[in-house]
Amino acid sequence: MTAPSRPRSLLNQVWNGSIPLEIRLASEECRTYDQSDPYLIQCPRVSYWPFLLPRIHSFFATSLINPEVSFSDGWLSFEDVPLKWQYPMGLLYDLYAGTEPFRPDTSAPAAATPTPEESNEAEQSGALPRPGSSSSSTQPWKLVLHFTDWPQEHLVQLDDQGKHMQDAYINAVKEADFLRNGSAKVVMSLSKQDSTTLYSAVQDHSLQSYYPIYQKFLKPPGGPALRHVPLKLYMPSTSTSATSTSTAVAAAASSSTDEPAPPTAAGMLRIVQTLVTPLAPGGRAQNTLGAVLNTVLPALFPSRRRNLLAEPVLHGAVVPLAAPVEELLKEAAYADGWLHVVVSMMG
Repeated sequence: MTAPSRPRSLLNQVWNGSIPLEIRLASEECRTYDQSDPYLIQCPRVSYWPFLLPRIHSFFATSLINPEVSFSDGWLSFEDVPLKWQYPMGLLYDLYAGTEPFRPDTSAPAAATPTPEESNEAEQSGALPRPGSSSSSTQPWKLVLHFTDWPQEHLVQLDDQGKHMQDAYINAVKEADFLRNGSAKVVMSLSKQDSTTLYSAVQDHSLQSYYPIYQKFLKPPGGPALRHVPLKLYMPSTSTSATSTSTAVAAAASSSTDEPAPPTAAGMLRIVQTLVTPLAPGGRAQNTLGAVLNTVLPALFPSRRRNLLAEPVLHGAVVPLAAPVEELLKEAAYADGWLHVVVSMMG
């Protein structure tokens, strides 16, 4: 059976999802007393903010106290929290913006196209837009742009050539490939043209160019069946709720890719990762997101079928616990091949 030549409706919606941004230059770096005008833009959820830096730098060039500063010295923050440039914008928004996620009808199939009513509600909540819609939220996410005092303890310095951004993206793609297929051979065997096209497709936000290569990752010619689903769980927390949340996560987590920040640190974040198989134990039934969360974070997800204490959020929407993880990977992975799921506390 040949792979589809065009992306399905849900994947189209994932790539069409965008976030309105209002970016202001840090007041201490602005030469005008009352600050400069903000830079307004719709940023794709699957994209990365370093791709915006050349345009933002050019926009604020006449307002900078130091006009000689390079665009690669730029970094973004939200409420004094530096935003990691290797994270997709949609993930950053779901982690820090504080908006309510869209809650679809949980009785609908996991991969089904949202109804017009659901799509309209999602558009107003920062989740997936209606097909053809460029906006995914009515209120812009207000960020601050800096060109000095790079936060070395939080972010690796960028470079003018964009090499660090490209390397980070390709490494994430390789890691996802290793989990899917047991090795990174599929990515490593890409032609130079395909490798260039893959990164350019993400940089230029071209699903048409990206999709044929992504299909090679999901269904490598003569390759093994899917071994594991690349999935990471993100646990954000504020300083006031950090201690209780961290205790629950620490008790439930089976493994973590990041060290937890100190309890009083702003923007505290813990990342939980474990091996996720596409099939449930026994090898007959599909593994669901609810089963995975119940296994990995039982303190937060004591039920496999109902959200009682927390909700899994992906692309701005609460994911039904009955959703098969393999279908989520095919239809709703980010451009690096990962399912980046934010665990949002209820209440």
